[in-house]
Amino acid sequence: MQFLINNWMLVLLAAVSGGALLWQAMQQGGGAGVPTSEAVRLMNREKAVLIDVREAAEYAAGHAVGARSVPLAGLDGARELPANKALPVLVMCASGSRASRAAAQLRKAGYEKAQVVAGGMSAWREAGLPVNKSA
Repeated sequence: MQFLINNWMLVLLAAVSGGALLWQAMQQGGGAGVPTSEAVRLMNREKAVLIDVREAAEYAAGHAVGARSVPLAGLDGARELPANKALPVLVMCASGSRASRAAAQLRKAGYEKAQVVAGGMSAWREAGLPVNKSA
């Protein structure tokens, strides 16, 4: 206890830096998910299906090449979902929060390999990966 009192500034600094790391993880959709490089590998080598759960207008403004548009509200029973539930399914939104909910919903529906693309479209663009815009 005496150590904490004598070194209160170090304890405060450690608490603040830990809080900052926690805040950053929460802003990135809980810190869970696969990085964009792993998402591309899964798409190329394991035939992963990329699902974009943003609204139609967001999707039209720019989406990852090869992504299928399935807004979060219409996820249950959507035709755009793969029939083969054993395939990896990568879920993407703007930043990761909607995708986390969608991935949980897909896993509950039997898509055991449903994963979030960490950072969503923001990370996809930052990585310089191809983006399409709908006409």
